[in-house]
Amino acid sequence: MNETFTLGWEEWVALPQLGLPALKVKVDTGARTSSLHAAVIEPFGTEKNPQVRFLIHPDPNHPDLEVICSAPVIDRRNVTSSNGETELRYVIEANITMGDRTWKIELTLANRESMAYRMLLGRTAISDDMIVDANGSFLQPTLSFEAYKNTRTTKLAKRSLRIALLSREPDNYSSRRLVEAAEAKGHSVEIIDTKRCYLRMGDLLPEVHYDGRALPRYDAIIPRIGASVTEYGMAVLRQFANTGAYCLNSAEAIGASRDKLLAHQILSAAKIGTPTTAFASSPKDTKDLIELVGGAPVVVKLLSSTQGKGVVLAETRKAAESLVDAFRGLDANFLIQEFVAESKGADIRCFVIGNKVVGAIKRQAKEGEFRSNLHRGGAATPVRLTKTMRDIARKATRQLNLSVAGVDILESSSGPKVLEINSSPGLEGIEKATEKDIATLIIEHIETKVSPLSRRR
Repeated sequence: MNETFTLGWEEWVALPQLGLPALKVKVDTGARTSSLHAAVIEPFGTEKNPQVRFLIHPDPNHPDLEVICSAPVIDRRNVTSSNGETELRYVIEANITMGDRTWKIELTLANRESMAYRMLLGRTAISDDMIVDANGSFLQPTLSFEAYKNTRTTKLAKRSLRIALLSREPDNYSSRRLVEAAEAKGHSVEIIDTKRCYLRMGDLLPEVHYDGRALPRYDAIIPRIGASVTEYGMAVLRQFANTGAYCLNSAEAIGASRDKLLAHQILSAAKIGTPTTAFASSPKDTKDLIELVGGAPVVVKLLSSTQGKGVVLAETRKAAESLVDAFRGLDANFLIQEFVAESKGADIRCFVIGNKVVGAIKRQAKEGEFRSNLHRGGAATPVRLTKTMRDIARKATRQLNLSVAGVDILESSSGPKVLEINSSPGLEGIEKATEKDIATLIIEHIETKVSPLSRRR
């Protein structure tokens, strides 16, 4: 038989699922429903999976302390308050902890800014083995608002997130997998065409507009920005970051990875091995430029190349000189790079998430082709990395300040060399070859970075 659980008319509780470690509540058996303070309420999600995000000030004496919470919506109901006013409220479910007991209750969301207690515990949340002592106060163990100072170091509560996926290709494999993985974990994802965003800057809060309306605040942004819209995409991403959203990769990190010259300079400064690379502007330097990388054959690569486009192999000195002159005639920025023949048209793609290599594949170019990109017909097979390769992939990713990256490594006679770092690596090749759920690992990484943390305004 359960022991009687006695409550006072006021108690301390925690709502761990919402990231609220301490709240003072008024226990009121005269009220049927329980309610929780919500200063700003914003619905999101889909018709099948409705969600709500809200802002709460847990300490009435310190309105500058704010916590952003979110939860699935289970209902909307008309609730009549003690002053006789009826209001349509969102209803959520949450676990409540009081003393050594935890149980699930329903909560309606209402603005209780003028109330002394941020939460009201109604009679439907009080089970039969509980007794309310109307004269008792804090009969269960007390908590403290000091708990909010430690929310950045304690284990984070999981919550439903509102995520924006920046992509111009909503139907490709990577986009579909990221949406599936996020929704499977209870989050809501909206796919946004980067080019259709436009920005408003001024004295007010920064805004991103889309199809004639200001977009809401997102918890996280997953940038899948194509090379052709890098500059504009970076501006959009910076604007989202200014709204307070967590960006999986920052605009600056994406820009560094896309600028192949800058990326090689950063890696070189960190003493990370790369193919010998040369860059010049004057046409008088063509012959010396080719010699700097060891002579023909050489690889000529546009600074903005992606998926193997704009990457050409010049097998002879004459071909290299002609190619360099042609690129200069187009006023294009390009690099000349040594050709690592011993790699035999293969490279190792290391997939890094949050400073951890979560998977690796060997990409082999098709016959007659030196580019191993899967978009070029290359074949992918899973591979076991050496500790050296793993360390190089992690270090290269850190140097470019990326959270998620595909690091391409060549096996050369002088050791592993980082060929390229991709800030929007595709998921299809690595997921199918390794049979790992990389998309879910990305979402789980986002969950660790976006939390219902308290903050002081």
